[in-house]
Amino acid sequence: MIIAISGASGLIGSKLVESLNQKGDTVVRLVRDRTNKSTDRIFWNPSTKEIEADRLEGTDVVIHLAGKPLDEERWTTRVKAEIYASRIGGTKFISETMSRLRIPPRLLISASATDYYAFSAEPVGEEDGRPGRGFVSEMCQDWERATDPAQKAGIRTVHIRIPSVLSKDGHSILAGLLPLFRKGLGPVIGTGKQLMCFIARDDMVRAIQHIIEHDELCGPVNVLAPQPVTNADFASILSRVVHRPRFLRVPGPILRLVMGEVAEALLEGDASLRPRKLVASGFEFRWPDLESALRHELSI
Repeated sequence: MIIAISGASGLIGSKLVESLNQKGDTVVRLVRDRTNKSTDRIFWNPSTKEIEADRLEGTDVVIHLAGKPLDEERWTTRVKAEIYASRIGGTKFISETMSRLRIPPRLLISASATDYYAFSAEPVGEEDGRPGRGFVSEMCQDWERATDPAQKAGIRTVHIRIPSVLSKDGHSILAGLLPLFRKGLGPVIGTGKQLMCFIARDDMVRAIQHIIEHDELCGPVNVLAPQPVTNADFASILSRVVHRPRFLRVPGPILRLVMGEVAEALLEGDASLRPRKLVASGFEFRWPDLESALRHELSI
């Protein structure tokens, strides 16, 4: 297949490109560098509404992963606007472009996040999970609605609701915390009772390939390991995996002081989510529990 990817240099995209190339697929990257004339690059700039649309003709799949990281900076009004625009604006632009093509791709896989959901202590899947309130949740809802032009054009559209992706590389929660845990300074955050959904990066890549191959999957799909863990369990298991003690706790007020509004997502945690559609379609996780996922990603 010919597969176009935005965000191809990111945490998920870089590993996905490698895996697709190994399978024999042709990967074309959506990039903002106009001077790069390589045949495996397509110029686009969603901010200025520029794209080499004709070069999307003949592609089978578009995977849209681009977006400004949520926890890169404190959430000022400007940063929030940039986060929102990078997701909603870019998604709407690529969807509108696809809808106008003479022969459009048959599938759009567009990133979303588990922040879509309101908190639930009871296990919920895609169909029974309620949308939440607040900046991140409402942004996720608009993010998914931004694919409407592609859906109305008859393109199969999948919103992959992504949790914390475990990897020792790139911009990931594990990469950020690992130096602290290796020094024996890995903390429990707040009460430690808040839930955390996660997935090993390699299972994330496998799940995206599974979605491409299974036409019955459409709409929202929770791409996450079958059982979330509490923050305290995450800290204990990671400490055990790296053979270091765990004894620190960061109280909520301290975290809010340091991180501002970004801290709220860490202190509230995730809903108790399940990957029901993915499992029902026959997907099998290779690293379904936190310890096996950590050991795999850390090669321990």
